[in-house]
Amino acid sequence: MSCHLFFVPVLFLCHLSILASVATTASNGDHFIDIGFTSMNLILDGAATVMQNGLLELTNATTHQKGHAFHPTPLHLRESKDGMVQSFSVAFVFGIISSYIDFSTHGMALVIGPSTNLSAALTDQYLGLTNTLDNGKVSNHMLAIELDTVLNIDFHDINANHVGVDINSLISKESHDAGYYDDKSGSFQKLSLISREAMQVWVDYDRETTLINVTMAPLSMAKPKRPLISTIYNLSKVLMEPSYIGFSSATGPGNSRHYVLGWSFGFNRSAPAIDVSKLPKLPQFGSKPLSRILEITLPIVSAVLMLAVGTAAILLVRRRLRYTELREDWEIEFGPHRFAYKDLFHATKGFKDKYLLGAGGFGMVYKGVLPSSRVEVAVKKVSHGSKQGVKEFIAEIVSIGRIRHRNLVQLLGYCRRKDELILVYEYMSNGSLDKYLYSQGDDPTMDWFQRFSVIKGIASGLHYLHERWEKVVVHRDIKTSNVLLDKEMNGRLGDFGLAKLYDHGTNPQTTHVVGTTGYLAPELVRTGKATPLSDIFAFGTFMLEVTCGQRPIKKDEQGNYILLVDWVLEHWHSGSMMETVDRKLQGKYKPDEVSLVLKVGLLCSHPSATARPSMQQVLQYLDGEMPLPEMTRADLSFNMLALLQRKGLHVMSCPCSSTTMMSSGIISDLSWGR
Repeated sequence: MSCHLFFVPVLFLCHLSILASVATTASNGDHFIDIGFTSMNLILDGAATVMQNGLLELTNATTHQKGHAFHPTPLHLRESKDGMVQSFSVAFVFGIISSYIDFSTHGMALVIGPSTNLSAALTDQYLGLTNTLDNGKVSNHMLAIELDTVLNIDFHDINANHVGVDINSLISKESHDAGYYDDKSGSFQKLSLISREAMQVWVDYDRETTLINVTMAPLSMAKPKRPLISTIYNLSKVLMEPSYIGFSSATGPGNSRHYVLGWSFGFNRSAPAIDVSKLPKLPQFGSKPLSRILEITLPIVSAVLMLAVGTAAILLVRRRLRYTELREDWEIEFGPHRFAYKDLFHATKGFKDKYLLGAGGFGMVYKGVLPSSRVEVAVKKVSHGSKQGVKEFIAEIVSIGRIRHRNLVQLLGYCRRKDELILVYEYMSNGSLDKYLYSQGDDPTMDWFQRFSVIKGIASGLHYLHERWEKVVVHRDIKTSNVLLDKEMNGRLGDFGLAKLYDHGTNPQTTHVVGTTGYLAPELVRTGKATPLSDIFAFGTFMLEVTCGQRPIKKDEQGNYILLVDWVLEHWHSGSMMETVDRKLQGKYKPDEVSLVLKVGLLCSHPSATARPSMQQVLQYLDGEMPLPEMTRADLSFNMLALLQRKGLHVMSCPCSSTTMMSSGIISDLSWGR
């Protein structure tokens, strides 16, 4: 992903003389150097803080947070006759520490921009630098050098371990795998940004050639001769006078920590060398080396422990029986995505009922806190049988776990024990959408602005699954109870336990029907093949449900059960469609938006799959980028309930919750569909 690292030639450093100079800080008219930040009066906000040893901590392992640290004195970049940005050089030492060995969210950036106020910037993939509306605007006047640890498709990232040069936008002008070129062999040596080791970065700008060079190397190594990135861009067209230089970082669902150990700056010269022996140390998390005392006493302790081997063996056997997992040789390749049952057992306090978040047709969902990282997760237990293609299913689960999108709940991994499959998801603090739609009494509900935002968010997530990821992902269980709300009330589509993958341009092969009453497309009942168009049908019902505050199957005035789509369609025919809007909204909505959502919902719920729009078209309709096609009574002259009954689907004659499974005379398997 791209992140704004706003670079600004630092003429401002001419004014650094106002800073207090101590042992770790030195400044002159054309340069400065800070080894540790104890003596620096940095401008801090968010999670950023200076630790007692001088280490600058930008994020402190809290999820979805941001942190900024700027030099207090502005840079005067254009103190020359021609008013051009002068040559400058910046060097800094950083370190990223994640609770996981091979996973971190998100990255950090060196920033030069017109202000120290980035309060409107977002966390996660935006790295605390910009937001959805401002991204890419020339008025940003920012240069960013990003150290990014997450692959974000929206910003055209090359991978989840790269360095990028960003100008006014999160889409990098130039990016490269993190690493360096060896001076002797000329070969590229890869570095891991999340190695928990301190590393150096140099950024150089030449005003004559307008060349921006970015170089990095391990802490113990001198600056390589060949830069990692070389790109030409005239910063005189970007940076304002004056500007500020500093650092920005943000986290996502993972609890990463981002640190800066020291930095230096040179104006019309190379940045002064940083004495790495004087830098503060990165904190140590996880296992620590044995102390000298332990090395001496270990043989003695070992001898004593041998006396207790018999007793310990008995206790160990009993303990292992409690946490026994089901493992097969083919699961080795999925190792990083597999959770230990013991960790999940302790995270949920033994899967106690007090931690139960919900129950559905496919399993129980519990809230948990992973013991090592303290990350909150949702743990779903699903029953399975060997005959249902577990290997293929887990391969798809692991593949789906690589998906990253702001409107999709991240699937973190899985575990198997006896006849159970356990799926681990990112935890959503505000629960499921249906809790707000069908709240009673004084329970919280949602206004129209929030509902419309959720609808568009889920549409964006589905568009990504269907058309933008490396494979086509058919979710197969879109409903309000599977739409979860994060702490900012953003809608996230979750529960990928039923999802099916296949390559773009090929046809899906699954022939077992799964789903929920009121959300199943007619062709799915007939053929058993889930496609993006069957997902779109379910999304149409979802849009109607969110707007009307009614479940997919409702009672009419005579007490008969009818499908929501038929009820809305009947009102559309009679010209009274606005009477279907949820009364809880109390008329506080934009009629044109509500009308648009209802019409798009009907169009998506059309019984003919070919008449439904794609998710890209749905997004264009909802964003007003494309007019909705004229819909005549002939186009929408269908009764879904009658149609489904002709196809062999029998709707149960009882009130159906959002988690009730449907029954059908032709459906033979309502389990995983494997």
